[in-house]
Amino acid sequence: PTWRMFTALDYHYWTQPLPTWTAWFVAQLPHGFHVLSMMFMYAVELFIPLLIFGPPSARLISFVGMVFLQLLIFFTGNYNFFNLLTIALGFFLLNDTQWAGILPASFLHWLGSPGAALASSPFLGVTLIVAFFLMFVGGKQLMETVFPRAVLPSFFQKLEDAAQPFRSGSSYGLFRVMTVRRPEIIVEGSLDGKEWRPYTFRYKPGDPHRRPSFVEPHQPRLDWQMWFAALGGVRQEYWFQQFLVRLLEGSPPVLRLLGPHPFPDQPPRFVRALLYEYRFTDLRRENFWDALRATALRSDFPWWKRTLIGPFAPVLSLREGSGSVYTPSP
Repeated sequence: PTWRMFTALDYHYWTQPLPTWTAWFVAQLPHGFHVLSMMFMYAVELFIPLLIFGPPSARLISFVGMVFLQLLIFFTGNYNFFNLLTIALGFFLLNDTQWAGILPASFLHWLGSPGAALASSPFLGVTLIVAFFLMFVGGKQLMETVFPRAVLPSFFQKLEDAAQPFRSGSSYGLFRVMTVRRPEIIVEGSLDGKEWRPYTFRYKPGDPHRRPSFVEPHQPRLDWQMWFAALGGVRQEYWFQQFLVRLLEGSPPVLRLLGPHPFPDQPPRFVRALLYEYRFTDLRRENFWDALRATALRSDFPWWKRTLIGPFAPVLSLREGSGSVYTPSP
């Protein structure tokens, strides 16, 4: 519904897995700006790709449109190497003449003329066969997305099954359904069950006063998976249960994935996980100049506001001698 009603970008900047500090400022812009951004995004993703099959001038337009969209995403969110890979694919839209206006002549001479060699080689036939194969696979997935009740011949399913192991013809569904809230997991440990200290993750939101950072093209998989875990439940996330066990054990490889260790001398006796509702602070409720000074690493500026929802994982402790965990009695 948010994509149909042009409200998706009202949520995207603060609900995405690893926001950047630039996303905070873009999120403050009025709704009309987000509507125009969505119109541009729809044009680039639905119509610009058709220019790929046109003459060089049309392909150049598609290249510029796609790269510009990827740069906008790159500067407002952390999607590791996703944007860089997409831009790299876009370079194939430029022909030799257009490259001649970008690269030095000596470099082009060193590269030779691969286009002419490909046109006269048997690889052209192989390329066409693979292209038609992927076109049928992609067409099937598109039909199932737009017309979910449509019944297609079994032949198309066999083609998709054949392409699946190569991971080159599968559908891409990240943010197909825009999340409109941001639950965030805060993991805490304790030596006595009374005083609790939070674990600091390197990249995901935690301390509301810590400025969101740029981490791309790095892919911090632990921080990234914590976003998905918060949308589910602890029983569905078996890896998260094992993560808590490793914290109780003081596992060095696991602790290296985190920020400053709150228990430098010994592992905690107890761990727990709390669930908070996070949201960017609103510029209209903050002093504008305070917001600008925050970009200069001012440490006390509130980038986030959060509200406690409740426990995500119960208090756990390591059973001595067995390596298993249990929930201690209150």
